[in-house]
Amino acid sequence: MSLWTAEEAAAATGGRVQGNWVAAGVSIDTRTIQPGDLFVALKDLRDGHDFVGQALDKGACAALVSRIPDGVDAAAPLLVVPDVLAALEALGRAGRQRMTGKVIAITGSVGKTSTKDMARAALAGQGRIHAAEASYNNHWGVPLTLARMPRDTDFAIIEIGMNHPGEIAPLSRLARPHVAMITTVAAAHLEAFGAIEGIAREKGSIFQGLEPIGHAILPEDLAVTQILRDCADDAGALVMGFGSDGQARLVQARPDDGALRCHARIGGETVDFTLHTTGMHFAMNAVGVLAALAAAGADVKEAGKRLGDWLPPKGRGAVEDLAGLRLIDDAYNANPTSLSAGLATLAGLQGGRRVAILGDMLELGEDEIAMHRGMADDPAMSQVDLVHSAGPRMRHLHDALPSAKRGIWAETAAELAGRVADLVAPGDIVLVKGSKSSKISTVVDALRKSSQTPASETKD
Repeated sequence: MSLWTAEEAAAATGGRVQGNWVAAGVSIDTRTIQPGDLFVALKDLRDGHDFVGQALDKGACAALVSRIPDGVDAAAPLLVVPDVLAALEALGRAGRQRMTGKVIAITGSVGKTSTKDMARAALAGQGRIHAAEASYNNHWGVPLTLARMPRDTDFAIIEIGMNHPGEIAPLSRLARPHVAMITTVAAAHLEAFGAIEGIAREKGSIFQGLEPIGHAILPEDLAVTQILRDCADDAGALVMGFGSDGQARLVQARPDDGALRCHARIGGETVDFTLHTTGMHFAMNAVGVLAALAAAGADVKEAGKRLGDWLPPKGRGAVEDLAGLRLIDDAYNANPTSLSAGLATLAGLQGGRRVAILGDMLELGEDEIAMHRGMADDPAMSQVDLVHSAGPRMRHLHDALPSAKRGIWAETAAELAGRVADLVAPGDIVLVKGSKSSKISTVVDALRKSSQTPASETKD
């Protein structure tokens, strides 16, 4: 399959091409590169130019570089440009320009990746689908996704994220979506924005990249919903709100043995779907997905049927059965909104003792202590039997909990993971949640390892 010929890539980037090659894919990582890929020598923690020789040895058809690296033959197949990241953006822009299908862009403080994956699953069977891998949603992830997009794509799903003001609008203008969806606005990256209203305006800037007569899909039930609507109106978008009210609304979500049987209205249509999770936030986002797909011209009833094929990804609320206990692995990221959703998921599962193992929530700004302490009053906390925690910020939640719920607190997640035998008991339902940098995922790893260890090996 031809994704880019040397001539096309040179025309898109303005670079100088060496060799007459054809790229079947685009890669930035020699660990996962496939034969026929164009290797992009980005600079990040390491300089990608140091790996060009390795990429070519592994079968890369060529490399996108700003210089000929040491040890690489001067006649090697290359595309030489002044700036590699700018060239990747240009390649992504050209990939978007030649594509005639519909583009759906997704952003939000919580749930971008899971919602993107939901949309991909729901669209199965309705054409050729292209979506971002993993959480490729930043200044290189979005252009990389666009550069990888086959020219005959019918639906593209682009995830757009941010850490600082001014990041979303340029990426949306690069993607030029026909439909843009915001999952929610929450207290994430407050250190960079100062207030939730600033985060809402940044999220709302995704609508600046919409194609003419584009559609804005936004949550109805937020204190900052009006800010999002104002952003959509400023962009001239057609607006559809989703949530418990609005044009796209969740009418019913009935728990059923670890699943949710859902009934929704999307515009004028009634849609029934099943999600293999008990997280109500996932059901709300599924309604938003259906609204976005309807706006993109997809068959919404068929999409509802396909939602049952979606499963929460690893580290983002997936429920798995280990030997002797049930684990909710939600250790990828955390803020008060997503932690509240995780606790609600834990509360919704039936079985044994409910145990929460929590790591620090980071980048919350000057109110971080109050936000951690305030989780003691979360409605779902009444259904949680025991809370273990790690990190200096979580110490404030630990101290605010009733003594009956107060489990082990440790300075670090590694210390907590070392006491895994003291954290849980057979039959427990366990939520592990925290910001990625808190390294609370080490507890998940310890729980999985413990479940695989024969009982005879755990005795003194």
